Amino acid sequence: MPSPQKQKGSSWEREVARHLSEVYKESFIRAPGSGAYVGGKNKTRTQILHEGQIRSFKGDIVPGQSFPKFNAECKSYADFPFHLVLTGHCKVLDGWLDQMMDVSEPDDLNILFMKFNRKGSFVCVQTNKTWITDQFLYYTSTKHKDWLIIEFDHFFKLNTELLKTYCSGTNDTKSNIVQLNTLVNTNN
Repeated sequence: MPSPQKQKGSSWEREVARHLSEVYKESFIRAPGSGAYVGGKNKTRTQILHEGQIRSFKGDIVPGQSFPKFNAECKSYADFPFHLVLTGHCKVLDGWLDQMMDVSEPDDLNILFMKFNRKGSFVCVQTNKTWITDQFLYYTSTKHKDWLIIEFDHFFKLNTELLKTYCSGTNDTKSNIVQLNTLVNTNN
């Protein structure tokens, strides 16, 4: 029987997958075994797997068909040291980013979904993409550069279409800029 912490983590992964499925009207599912099959010392397995298989074993969520560049980790814990995020030295967050980035490809959209008891749910995304928000924490990882931490519902209220665009694998920045301007004007 799985530990209570493992059950809690699996439940959060299913909740995130269900939310993404509802928002995008595509099938997102919790990854079997959650991740490590192609991460860390198992990275060599990617040499014998096709793209669909790699996507199924990368991260905690198997994305919908139109999200080929989606790489996600999900973490659910009783507490989180937000004060260490503000100091720029949060080993817990750095460890989670290491885990996620270990299986990341150069063009992936990397997203960390976090849930903490009596604190809420949050999304952590890289700043190499433009995100719409006026409420966030900024974190600089010595190894993985700059990240934004945004409350979960606030993130999806403002960034649903941007997330899909960034995960689609298209590098059409002109369309992204037009879409971003449209979204900004709509939300103001």
